[in-house]
Amino acid sequence: MMERSIIFFDLDGTLLNDDKQINDSTREAITALKEQGHIVAIATGRAPFFFDHIREELNIDTYVSYNGSYVVLEGQVLFTNPLNEPSLQTLTDLALKNEHAIVYMDHEDMRANVPDSERVLESMGTLNVGMMPTHDPLYYKGRFIYQSLLFCAEGEEKAYEEQLEAFDFVRWHPFSVDVLPAGGSKFKGIGKITDKLGIPLERQYAFGDALNDLQMLRGIPNSVAMGSGLQEAKDAAKWVTTSNNEDGIAHGLKLAGLL
Repeated sequence: MMERSIIFFDLDGTLLNDDKQINDSTREAITALKEQGHIVAIATGRAPFFFDHIREELNIDTYVSYNGSYVVLEGQVLFTNPLNEPSLQTLTDLALKNEHAIVYMDHEDMRANVPDSERVLESMGTLNVGMMPTHDPLYYKGRFIYQSLLFCAEGEEKAYEEQLEAFDFVRWHPFSVDVLPAGGSKFKGIGKITDKLGIPLERQYAFGDALNDLQMLRGIPNSVAMGSGLQEAKDAAKWVTTSNNEDGIAHGLKLAGLL
């Protein structure tokens, strides 16, 4: 019998097709992995409440969310890494000065610092999660915020990077960047899970397609980039599979020898 491995899947552009749905071949592949005794997990930049329906559909209870800042193992919170509060205040002040919207996100909900923003609506609309942040400019006070979204044009985040060493800024949309704890990553979040489970690196696998997947794809030798992903992801991975709109997950698992 094959030794138990753990396979981490990014969501957008990877486990999900461009319509934010799960292909039949992907669903069948996930079922086959579980029948073989492997652990199937998610590693995403999304908030937990942005993919609870996916976890339910695929019966997955282990995940890395917020790019490593909120990690859950078998339904129990294993690790959290909230944003530094004084730096978050500085970010808020700078954003107000620059007329840039911010969305504050904890493990349960999200709120925006402005009541209406076309950039928020347009960029978050691409996620197809069926929800938008409501307005609460003080939502970040007195609670743990695991990720923020800063809405600015490409290049405008540089001014924030120069003043906020406690944060990393990773662009995911022409109008928006993820604001993360400096040095945090999916790969580090994955390490919390694999250390707890005692699964060695050679039995860890990762699938991704974008900039926030690079450390994961580089750090886990058995890594697969989607054929529809960024060139940087393909360069970082061991294997390159087909598109997320085709049978990219099933094909990638075959490349990796898991199916």
